[in-house]
Amino acid sequence: MARSSSLYRYRQIKSIIALTLATLATGLGLVFLAWILGSTLLNGFEALSVKLFTEMTPPPGEDGGLANAFVGSLLMVVLAVGLGAPIGIFAGTYLAEYSRGKLIGEVIRFVNDILLSAPSIIIGLFVYELVVRQTGHFSGYAGGIALAFIFLPVVVRTTDEMLRLVPDVMREAALSLGIPRWKVTVNVLYKSAATGILTGVLLAVARISGETAPLLFTALNNQYWTTDLAEPMANIPVVIFQYAMSPYDEWHALAWAGAFVMTIFVLLLSIGSRALINRRNAR
Repeated sequence: MARSSSLYRYRQIKSIIALTLATLATGLGLVFLAWILGSTLLNGFEALSVKLFTEMTPPPGEDGGLANAFVGSLLMVVLAVGLGAPIGIFAGTYLAEYSRGKLIGEVIRFVNDILLSAPSIIIGLFVYELVVRQTGHFSGYAGGIALAFIFLPVVVRTTDEMLRLVPDVMREAALSLGIPRWKVTVNVLYKSAATGILTGVLLAVARISGETAPLLFTALNNQYWTTDLAEPMANIPVVIFQYAMSPYDEWHALAWAGAFVMTIFVLLLSIGSRALINRRNAR
C-alpha cells in the first residue's frame, strides 16, 4: 500500500513538472508570436496609404506603392488554386473512396505527406529546372506552378480526411437505391464534406500567399505593371524580402505595409476557415 502511494506521488510530481514546462514553453512562444505580430501591425499600419494600392513599385530611394505586386501575387495564387484544387480534390477522392485497403493508396498518402513537408525552396528549384530553364526566362506561370505544388498536398490530405469522416451508412443507403458510385460521390459525399474541403482550400491559400523562396526561383520580380503570366512578375513576398534588405527608408516602409496587408489577409482566411469548421461541427 505504501509503495502504491509512493508511486502515485512520484507520478503526480512528474505530471506537475511536465505541465509546468509545457506551460512555460507555450507562454514563451506566445510572447514572441505577439511581439512579431504586434511589430508587423504597428509598423505596417503607420506605413499604409492610398498610394500603396494605386502606384507601382518605385526605383531605389523613391516613394511609391505595391499595386503591381498585389496584382501579381493575386494572379499567381489564382493560377495555383486553378491547378491544384481540382487535382487535389480528385486525388483525395480517389484515396478516400477507391483505394481503401490497397497498397497504392498507402503509397500515395506517403508521397503526399513527403510533399506536404518538403521545404518550399526545394519545390522552387524543381520548378526552376522544370519550367524556367526550359523556357529560358522567369515567368508568372512558373511561379503559379510552384505555388500549386505547395497547395496540392494540403487539399489532397484535407479532402481525403473529410470524405473518410462521412459515415459509411450514407454510402450504403445511396448505393442500395441503385445510384451509380460516381453520383453517390458527387451528390452525397461532396455535399456532406463540402465545408471541410473548402476549409482545406482556404488554409492552403493562406499557406501559399506568403511563400517567398519558390517565387525567387520562378517568377522573380518586375518593377513595372504586367498581367502577362509569361513574363517575370512582381509579387508581394519577394518585394517584401528585397525591400526589407535594402538600405532605403522608403522601401522599408513599403515592406512593412506589404507585410501588414499580407498578415491581415492570412488572418482573415484563418478566421474564415475556423468559422467554417465550427459551423460544420455545430450541425
